[in-house]
Amino acid sequence: MTARLFVLLSIFAGYVYATALTYSVGANERSCFYTQVSQPGVKVAFYFAVQSGGAFDIDYSVTSPSLRVILDGEKERQGDFVFTANEIGEYRFCFLNEMSTFAEKVVDFEIAVENEARAELPIKQAGGTEEEASLLESSIHSLSGKLTSISRAQKYFRTRENRNFSTVKSTEGRIFYFSIAEVLAIVGMAVFQVLVVQFFFTGSRKGFV
Repeated sequence: MTARLFVLLSIFAGYVYATALTYSVGANERSCFYTQVSQPGVKVAFYFAVQSGGAFDIDYSVTSPSLRVILDGEKERQGDFVFTANEIGEYRFCFLNEMSTFAEKVVDFEIAVENEARAELPIKQAGGTEEEASLLESSIHSLSGKLTSISRAQKYFRTRENRNFSTVKSTEGRIFYFSIAEVLAIVGMAVFQVLVVQFFFTGSRKGFV
């Protein structure tokens, strides 16, 4: 089974195509998502993390319009990649859960295509020096890097929280079913003991007759 989803969120003044979704990949299922690149040389960011299901792992692949495999991996729990799209056309991002016979995997993923023109700093327009502009650019890049680190840390902790919740939920279910089985076993043993005692008393009375 292939899910065909086009990423079509655009922001003008330069442009950004992006999506962030949570998708459930069924057992023995192959789900693919597509994004369109309109010119070569743009940056494509791809992030995913398995939130629940099985051992929290999945196979993935990223394919170019000419069907060239750009990225792939097996039994990965999460990934964070950036690559340059050198071809114009439709890029395919696939998740493969074909290795699992019954476990459904919930995958949180994000695809972003960015191609924003580099804006001229106001300090240059106002006649500032190159040194001042360079210091301002360095500060901006530093802030951008820190924001990216914070964003990745948030994604990591959200993934850890979801996985821990899934583990707790699974453990809770096992404890519940084990408790039910234990109660049934105790009731069964009690009924069995009553029947055995009745059998002995019935047999002893027959012996006196």
